[in-house]
Formats: sequence, structure tokens, C-alpha cells
Amino acid sequence: MRISSNPLRGQQFPAALLLAAAGLGLLLANVPTHDAIASVLHAHIAIPGTPLDLSVAHWISDGLLAIFFLVVAIELRHELTHGELNSARKAVQPAIAAAGGVLVPIAVYLLIAGGEGTAGGWPIPTATDIAFALGVLAMFGKGLPSAVRVFLLALAILDDIIGIIFIAVLFAHDVDWLMFAIAVVAVLVFWLLSHWLHASGHSGIAVTMGVVGVVAWGLMAASGIHATIAGVMLGLVMAPVPAERVRHALEPTVNGVILPVFAFAAAFVVIPAVSPTELSPAFWAILIALPVGKIIGITLFGWLSLQLRPRGTAPALALPDVIAAGMLGGIGFTVSLLLANLAFAADAEVRDQAILGVLGGSLIALLLSGVFVSMRARHYRVLAAASS
Repeated sequence: MRISSNPLRGQQFPAALLLAAAGLGLLLANVPTHDAIASVLHAHIAIPGTPLDLSVAHWISDGLLAIFFLVVAIELRHELTHGELNSARKAVQPAIAAAGGVLVPIAVYLLIAGGEGTAGGWPIPTATDIAFALGVLAMFGKGLPSAVRVFLLALAILDDIIGIIFIAVLFAHDVDWLMFAIAVVAVLVFWLLSHWLHASGHSGIAVTMGVVGVVAWGLMAASGIHATIAGVMLGLVMAPVPAERVRHALEPTVNGVILPVFAFAAAFVVIPAVSPTELSPAFWAILIALPVGKIIGITLFGWLSLQLRPRGTAPALALPDVIAAGMLGGIGFTVSLLLANLAFAADAEVRDQAILGVLGGSLIALLLSGVFVSMRARHYRVLAAASS
């Protein structure tokens, strides 16, 4: 494992920064500074000669977040080819647990908010925030077996795949297929350039790749498919060596700027001055489905997956460790916030309450997982001391 002195390359500090940015956004939205900040977030910036005319908030969620998804896709590609998901045998157990961590929260959500007007929010509680979950594990899990982190990482990556599919399939509106086809061509050009860069290392090719990547993003945004998908496609097709260099170069910016800015903007919502009975069913559904649905789904399906092992061998994880992974999986945050913005884009009031549900549900999962992971880590440290 590489050790870096830069805290933005770690797991604990970026998680704390993300939480602080979201808290600050929520605070400033509910004090007299609201109007000034809201006017900035709602201000439009257009690129002359293109159909791109977005508010600052949309430039953040569609533009900056595409860079985050680029880095996620690079990590995903590495895990699928050389990491924790590079074979069916390695992927099957976390895949089954991830299925439970998606299906059960959806069921819980629809049970509570399946009525007209809010049923469309069912994808929101399906996501797990990789950076946040691993950050909490790093903070409180000293002494836990490495298998817990491997299981959680694979689980969260599979959740990201599902979230990406939801974004691509469910939230595409009035798609311009010609524009999408040209965007795909731009991605293919990017793929070719990345392999040339891998072979030659010429800096001019790297600059051209950057231009083509921005063009692919712009075409994807203009096509009606959510622009973050461009980041995913570019990350998946990039040649391995350039991809690793890009990931290494962008990681501090993503952790220190992009994710906190997005968290601030997404959490900039006014807490409604209504009684709990007047809150949208979407709020309650997300608040419950994220921590409770994830814990039940990941624990139940994770336990079933552990039974799929050679006869006579011990399970890779103890059941309490699977429960810990389920609690950590309930920290939705980044992708859940994006899904909330997309699912209720046409209804600002429900959208804001859904965002509050994401923040509240993720905070509950964070607190539960922090306590439980600490207990499990202490248990393992006692066992290690007793056996030494």
C-alpha cells in the first residue's frame, strides 16, 4: 500500500471535509446568507456557439461531478481487470450482497413513498458512497480484518455500477441520438489517443486527449443523457498507464475541491418549517431506506453469499462484520444526492426534502456504523492481544 503525506489522498480527511461542506451548505441555506448564495447557484453561464446554458448548480452537478465519475470509472476498471472484481469467484459474494443492498432499500422506499408524485425516487437509497464509507472504516476500524475493507470496496463499486446505470437509463430526457452517436465517436477517439499516449508518452497527445474529453462531455450534455456518463465512459476506455496517472493527478482535486463543492451545493436546501406529518413521504422513505434498508439487504444477502463457499471451509467474514458492511453501505451521500436532484428535478419542494432525507439517512448510517465498527475493531484488537 502506498503511503502519501497528502491528506487529500487518504480516506479520513476527505470524508470529514465532505461532511463539513454538506453541513456548511445546510447551515448557510437557513440563515440570512441564503438569498445571496442562491442567486449565485441559480445564475446561468452559457458557452457561446453551443447549446450549453446551465446554472452554476448544474455546472457543478453535470460538469465538476463528471470528473469525479471519471476517477471512479478508472478505479472501477482497475478493480475489474486487476483488483477485487477481476474474476467471477471474487465478485460473486459482494455482488450478491450489493443486490440485497439495492433491492431491499427500493422495497422499503416504495412501501413508504410508492404513491403518485414520489414513487420516482426509488433509485435514491440504492447508492453507497465509496469515499465516505471507506473513510469511516479507516477512522474507526483499526484492527479489523482486511477482508472487511475488500468486501466493502467491492460492494460499493458494484453499487456505483448500478447507480451509473440508473443515471444513464432513467434520467435521459428527449435524447438526441445523433448527438449521442457523435459523443460516442469522441469517446472512441479519446480511447485511441490514450493508447497512443501509452506507447509514445508525447505531451501533445495528452493535451489533445483533454480537448477531446471536454468535447465528448459537451456532446453528451447536449444529447439529453446526463453528462456525468461521459466521465464514466472516458474513464473506462482509457489505457491503463495514462489512466493511473490521470487518477493520481486528479485525486486531490476531486477529494479537496470537487466533492466538497458538490456536497455544499447539493445540501444548500431550506429546512421546511412544517410539522413532521407534513413532510413528503419521499423524505421519510429515504431517511429509513438508506440506513435500515441497506443494513437488512446487505446483511441478509451477504450472509446468504457466505454460504456459497467450499464445504468445510470457514466463511471469509463473520456475520457481525457483514452487519458492519451493511451499516457502512447506508452512507449514500454523493451519488444519492445526485439521484435526488435528478429524480425530483421538476418538483423543487420534494427534491429539497429528498436531499434532507439523504443527509439524515446517511448521518444515521454514519453514526451507527461508527459505533458498531469501533466495537468490532476493539473485539479484534483484544483477540490479537490475547493470542500474542
